Amino acid sequence: MLLEKLNWRYATKKMDPAKSVPEDKVERIVEAARLAPTSSGLQPFQVLVVTNKEIREKIRPVAWDQAQITDCSHLLVFAAWDNYTVERINMMFDLVNDERGFKNEGWEAYRQKLLAAYPNRPAEQNFEHAARQSYIALGLACAAAAFEGVDATPMEGFDPAAVDEILGLREKGLRSVTILPLGYRAAEGDWLVNLKKVRRSRDNFVIDVK
Repeated sequence: MLLEKLNWRYATKKMDPAKSVPEDKVERIVEAARLAPTSSGLQPFQVLVVTNKEIREKIRPVAWDQAQITDCSHLLVFAAWDNYTVERINMMFDLVNDERGFKNEGWEAYRQKLLAAYPNRPAEQNFEHAARQSYIALGLACAAAAFEGVDATPMEGFDPAAVDEILGLREKGLRSVTILPLGYRAAEGDWLVNLKKVRRSRDNFVIDVK
């Protein structure tokens, strides 16, 4: 079922602005992103769900004027932590302890290992690491959207600094990494919709190590 949906999906080039994705579908797509695996379970990013039309109209010019940004009904922005700090690392370890209701000696030793390493690295190195974690969530959001029958267009084609300013991300200690418009493909005007999905063959893509 999932593979059928993944064969159905494509990077939608033209969305129908008259069609809105139901909120329950959006929430399940966002939930898939929230449940994504991340390094050390730190979840070093956040997802913004942008429905405000005026804000999306501001983002469009700094995103290569891609129409999906304003024609979609929901724009997801994946924004990574700008740095790993002691406070952020402790927040996640404390959350695990609170949710599980106990402390584990090995887990606490691992906390100290991260505290000794991550905050001492350059901020840009930490951001790049956090950004890579957000891509895992982006992939799961794309898969979840396909499963829900919702069209999505993952994008890196935008000016991150400009998007950060529009959304006030730097003040939150975040930097935009990718954006994902959610909507429904338009009946006409999308040059890609009827073209065959092309991927490398398994033989050309997979290396079996036995």
